[in-house]
Amino acid sequence: MKGHTTVYRKNSSLIIALLTLVTVTLIVGLVIAYQLTVHNVENDFATKKNNVADQTVISPYNDFYRNKIFELNSYSGLLDSASAASYADSVFHNFGFVTKIVFYQLVVGNQGKAKIPTNTLGVTAKAIDEYFPKKSKIKRPLNNDEVNANDFKQMADRLRGYVARYDTVRGPGADQQGVFYYTRPGKISFLNIPSNGDLKVYHDLQKNGSLQSFYKQNMMTFYLDAYKIRIKNVHPELYNAVSIKQVAYDPADIDHTKILTDEVALPGAFADYKLYFSSPKEYLQGEIIRRFLPIGGVILLIYSVFMLIGWLIYRNLSVNLKMFKLQYDFINNFTHEFKTPVSVIKIAGSNLKGDNELTDRQRKHYGKILDEEADKLNELMNKLLSFTQLENKSITIKKDKIKIEPFVKGYIDTFKIKYPQFKLDYAMDKEAKFLYTDTVLLGSVFQNLIENAYKYSHHDRKELFINITLEKRNIIFSFIDKGIGIPKSELSNIFKKFYRLENQYNQNGSVGLGLAFCKELVNFMDGDIVVKSRVDVGSEFIVTLPYAN
Repeated sequence: MKGHTTVYRKNSSLIIALLTLVTVTLIVGLVIAYQLTVHNVENDFATKKNNVADQTVISPYNDFYRNKIFELNSYSGLLDSASAASYADSVFHNFGFVTKIVFYQLVVGNQGKAKIPTNTLGVTAKAIDEYFPKKSKIKRPLNNDEVNANDFKQMADRLRGYVARYDTVRGPGADQQGVFYYTRPGKISFLNIPSNGDLKVYHDLQKNGSLQSFYKQNMMTFYLDAYKIRIKNVHPELYNAVSIKQVAYDPADIDHTKILTDEVALPGAFADYKLYFSSPKEYLQGEIIRRFLPIGGVILLIYSVFMLIGWLIYRNLSVNLKMFKLQYDFINNFTHEFKTPVSVIKIAGSNLKGDNELTDRQRKHYGKILDEEADKLNELMNKLLSFTQLENKSITIKKDKIKIEPFVKGYIDTFKIKYPQFKLDYAMDKEAKFLYTDTVLLGSVFQNLIENAYKYSHHDRKELFINITLEKRNIIFSFIDKGIGIPKSELSNIFKKFYRLENQYNQNGSVGLGLAFCKELVNFMDGDIVVKSRVDVGSEFIVTLPYAN
């Protein structure tokens, strides 16, 4: 049953436009957020490589270069083979990239009977030892090649040059430490730094070759292997592979549109190598999604809030429109309900007070009309008043002991007299004899439901069957008709105040209070009312009330 078209409408296009705008904004926001996340991850790939390089190479190398090697100074040139071996073990244990250490026990000065040439400082190797990780030291006899080995010769020449320019008044120059450290690719040589007193003696020995004196110095050459560096990938979410490569490594077969690469040059003795980073873009996708999800979640939350606000506004407008329509229809229908009896009363009153003589039959007829129309007005006003009292809980239930069968049969007989063509019948459980409830309120429920069954049935199918059963501690009254039925979409609305079904049976007006009044009455009596219905088949209204024998 379709309702009549009214002037009430919702601006659906505006609502759709708003939802579309919010949704498009959401999509654009998600796309921008995703692109920014991708850019952020790629930036981190380029910048956080330094963290990996620091943990992998720079910090260990600096610790070794600035601290461990410098520890040789504390021995003041007095290391022997045994103590040098112990020192070497500590180096191998803490710095895995050191693969070999060559230890030189040096003698600095002029000794023996041979005269040293002027401006020459005698620097000789007394012993050479080699140390390897987890292996015993190797001590070999000295020979001219070893004594004049490149590392030793270069360090001796650096010492002689520094002593030659040493200022005995001012002391060491700013370049002192640079003289005793000697770094080349793959190895570092270090000579323990002499004290100022020793340097003055060395200076005098170099000036006067006839002086006879000698001092001990220690020199070590550390051999380093970059491939022995233990890589610490502190950002596995960004770098799929981190490796040591030669500086010249640059593979030409890498597709940089699919794989990100970067590198960090290594310091000092590792200068021929670099730390090489690579990650396929698919590998970074997991990190991109991990970072994007919270941002996307916040955007979706904001979107949900906007949608909720929009829905609440829409619902509020819908409720207000429905209420306005109900009030509008109520005023129209209520006016009609009042207007018809008032018009009939006015006509009958005009005829009664007219100048024409009326017969007894006419007077009785007009009197009956006045009485019936006044009853209609009184019934309508009483229903409104009772409804208001029920809603405000301003009335009390007056419970009486009701004989169920006579009570039901009385209403059936009354409506048979009122509507002779109305087929009414009932059936009940034999155990259902008495009911303690308010007679007036239960009677109003019966009257409204029976009246509706008659009103909303086709003229050739005006039938109603009342079935009364007991179920546990409840009594159930089922009002089963063969009327026009109620659409499924309307079942949740028919018990609402002022709600009316638009159909041909409501053309004469209805204020929409009947079923709402029944529900209020039943609830007030601590019961419940539900409906089952099929269009053009009929309806069943089920009233459940507390029962006591």
